[in-house]
Amino acid sequence: MIDYIIVGFGLAGLAFVEKLKNNNKSFMVYENYSQKSSRVAGGLYNPVILKRFTAAWLASEQLELALPFYKNIQDNLGEALVSELPVLRRFNNIEEQNLWFEACDKPVLKTFLSSELIRNENEALDVPFHYGRVKGTGKIDIKKLLSLYVLDLEKKESLIKESLEHNELAIETDFIDYKGLRAKNIVFAEGFGVRNNPFFNYLPLQGNKGEYIIIKCKDLQLKEAVKSSIFIIPLGDDLYKVGATYNNQDKTPDITTSAREQLQMKLERFLKVDYEVVDQVAGIRPTIRDRRPLIGTHPEYKNMHIINGLGSRGILIGPYVANKLYDFIENDGSLDKEIDIKRFENLR
Repeated sequence: MIDYIIVGFGLAGLAFVEKLKNNNKSFMVYENYSQKSSRVAGGLYNPVILKRFTAAWLASEQLELALPFYKNIQDNLGEALVSELPVLRRFNNIEEQNLWFEACDKPVLKTFLSSELIRNENEALDVPFHYGRVKGTGKIDIKKLLSLYVLDLEKKESLIKESLEHNELAIETDFIDYKGLRAKNIVFAEGFGVRNNPFFNYLPLQGNKGEYIIIKCKDLQLKEAVKSSIFIIPLGDDLYKVGATYNNQDKTPDITTSAREQLQMKLERFLKVDYEVVDQVAGIRPTIRDRRPLIGTHPEYKNMHIINGLGSRGILIGPYVANKLYDFIENDGSLDKEIDIKRFENLR
């Protein structure tokens, strides 16, 4: 008998698996690659919501935990995955600039926002009102991270590349049996795919489709991530990821012409040089109406758990909630009400 079956391997699944590895727990991962939101995400870690100049939920705690978490994985895999990357917020007018200064004076944001304005020196960009700089930012190569981690799981025979059939689960008092494989616990980390999970599909996971375009632009020569109405994130070799869109109506995994046109329209408001769209990617973020993750244990089956709803900030949230769930299962810890799935028990 193993300790855990993990279903799904995006950022949520990875965070929980890493916690299991660090605590010498045995596990098997099932991954069918149907969910792409983690693999296509921008990869930035950024503690500030730059639309409104507010700190992200538990930003300090999550950042303090996440950076050592990813650097440890980087060291174990032996590949460069984590890099510091400045994030600059382009001001659209004087009012935004003044709001930035007000935000800099707030105790919760002083650590993250620089009060020193940055003048634009890149002739490829139209930036009439300077930049504000966010401190403590960087980039994780999520696609590479997940790919390398999967290869490591395969070497250790801890990965099964197929869908888990929920109706084949036999739930006993002290274990879960799945086609002869017995585990003390099962954890679902299926992202938006949880809508097909008969045990947890009552949870109000809405899903928010995000699309990015990848552009090639030799004249941009950008060394920082720039946020205006969209992000421009440098990838190297004159390539940049531009996005993202937010669409809570379209739940298909396909890229769309409308999203590409929307992103290009926003980009061309301040990019003044020629570029070429060389790729486009899409994924459905697992989002919740109250903007908090879905963590906890099934109300009826005590060896069945979930880690989901990380939304667009999964890089920072993942390690934090993985710790919370592990402590809850293994050490009789408590879950904060704002993340515990018990808050939605009335929807069953």
